[in-house]
Amino acid sequence: MGNLNLLQKGDKAPNFSFQDPVSQEIRDTSSLLGKPYLVYFYPRDNTPGCTKEACGFRDLFKQFQQAGFTIIGVSCDTETSHEKFRAKHNLPFPLVADTDKKLVNAFGVWAKKTFMGRVFDGVHRVSFLVGPKGNIIKVYPKVKAAAHPDEVLDDIKNL
Repeated sequence: MGNLNLLQKGDKAPNFSFQDPVSQEIRDTSSLLGKPYLVYFYPRDNTPGCTKEACGFRDLFKQFQQAGFTIIGVSCDTETSHEKFRAKHNLPFPLVADTDKKLVNAFGVWAKKTFMGRVFDGVHRVSFLVGPKGNIIKVYPKVKAAAHPDEVLDDIKNL
């Protein structure tokens, strides 16, 4: 595993745009000021761990909404790939197509990875809980895909 140069607790979260899957409007994270949100980075659409994690957030989505909370998934997949992934699993939250790798680099989640003996550059499964003022209030550097949605929900209940 490469050296991750992750943003840390207290850092200002980079501003970026995302498309609301329901209204189809393009929004900016600055529009979320005053509300906490989660940016979760994942390696790839339609892979077992990423599907498990996304479906976990989907299953708890109403509870996140009731807490006034936005979930935004980010990977380097294309918008077309995201649309298929969202449709296949009924994902109610935005997925950002970071094809130019601006966000993965800004948050520090793009680094060397090892998988089945191969070493390559890729997206690490890392999440950032961003507080109402736009600062990172918690970093999840080693996410377990299946348990992560519950873990985040527990944390935001304690905000």
